[in-house]
Amino acid sequence: MTKKRALISVSDKNGITEFAKELVNLGYELISTGGTKKALQEHGIPVLGVSDVTGFPEILEGRVKTLNPFIHGGLLAKHDDGAHQKQLVEHGIEPIQLVCVNLYPFQQTIEKPDVTVADAIENIDIGGPTMLRASAKNHQYVTVVVDPVDYETVIAELKADGATTLETRRKLAAKVFRHTAAYDALIAEYMTDLAQEESPEKLTVTYELKQPLRYGENPHQQAAFYKKPLGTKFSIAYAEQIHGKELSYNNINDADAALQIVKEFSEPAAVAVKHMNPCGVGTGKNGFDAFTKAFAADPVSIFGGIIALNREVDAETAAKLHEIFLEIIIAPSFSEEALTILTGKKNLRLLTMPFAASKKTEGKMTTIQGGLLVQEQDHYTLEDANITIPTKRQPTDAEWEALKLGWKVVKHVKSNAIVVSAADMTVGIGAGQMNRVGSAEIALKQAAEKAEGAALASDAFFPMDDTVEVAARAGITAIIQPGGSIKDTDSIKKADEYGIAMVFTGVRHFKH
Repeated sequence: MTKKRALISVSDKNGITEFAKELVNLGYELISTGGTKKALQEHGIPVLGVSDVTGFPEILEGRVKTLNPFIHGGLLAKHDDGAHQKQLVEHGIEPIQLVCVNLYPFQQTIEKPDVTVADAIENIDIGGPTMLRASAKNHQYVTVVVDPVDYETVIAELKADGATTLETRRKLAAKVFRHTAAYDALIAEYMTDLAQEESPEKLTVTYELKQPLRYGENPHQQAAFYKKPLGTKFSIAYAEQIHGKELSYNNINDADAALQIVKEFSEPAAVAVKHMNPCGVGTGKNGFDAFTKAFAADPVSIFGGIIALNREVDAETAAKLHEIFLEIIIAPSFSEEALTILTGKKNLRLLTMPFAASKKTEGKMTTIQGGLLVQEQDHYTLEDANITIPTKRQPTDAEWEALKLGWKVVKHVKSNAIVVSAADMTVGIGAGQMNRVGSAEIALKQAAEKAEGAALASDAFFPMDDTVEVAARAGITAIIQPGGSIKDTDSIKKADEYGIAMVFTGVRHFKH
């Protein structure tokens, strides 16, 4: 081989002229296409056009330019195989030792709010992935670069030894296959949505590394945090951390749980979460009022908790928050005075995100050993429900407010779930027990005297009337539950016996 060739075709031109100049200085002849060729020439870098190599013009508005044996023969030939080298000579094909390619900006295109299907389709790259995959397959001989972050490593090795190491080429090839797989996954997702396929025969998803984590749920478990490339910005994955130490695996799970609950409210609301369950929820005339109630709901469990508020944190609220040991505070924003107060605690994590951003629905994925479960998020509200009231007594206006709050919260509590609530705050929460009456007893014990005149919400129906019995004895006057048990009549009769108003929603809110 008398000369070295590098093929460069990039949509992300960061650092490409510097990289190309280094390659020329190292004796490489450059081949390029369209916009990349023009950019290199504008910087005085000598470069051959692909058509100069293939002897064939770009056709079909540039859709076909690199799909040619003079390109792919140069990429796929084994450099130490005599038969391969003989064929290259016979056909006048020069080998290509280095490829630097990144792809049409498909993701950036479909992120545009006014994108058309035609624009999206036109930004599906064909030649780029083909060159990348060919080069990565032949990484025994070809160095392939898809990420500008790797330019420095490649140039350093070429300068030191005249070639990259096999270890480096293998790592770069692995990155290429991850890159093209992610690219194809986004296209597959877009096309599947376009075709309105609900349960495709294959599901391919891709995520980008947001940050490595120190450990997982426990110190002996490795972990990392990935974000969905086209995920909603109103999420923990896209939150901006403006203060505090690095988030942990458990922090992220708890923060997401808090955010999902506070999303339920349009009025000022505050949510306190421990171990992915709410321990206190409050609403009020402002953020301070809401947080005061959330704190009062369970001043013990809130210690070391995660707080989400749906209003800016002002100085008054910050002063109240500062009194308690907390892990995270999530809010749309923090006033300057609030930041001064809260950043006095160096480890306290403060997160912001655009609460006004689109709350688009994303599927919920749960991994199991050897598989994946996929379902819609539970966005069902009382406005969607088929409400019936089977008891003799109807809820009062005040009871309705308490029932609504309890119903918003209970669907975010681990099943079996019971929430005892007033009109503007939770007063007792029972989560994750193996029987429903056990959860009710925990919630009612926590509520204590506050259960008198309060409402009780259940995520699923009562299999028997014992939950109504313990609720009545504690002073509950209104209950909301799905209904649908074969023993509903027993629960209705028990409610009527105690003068309790009971609402059936017809919808279950299990959360495992």
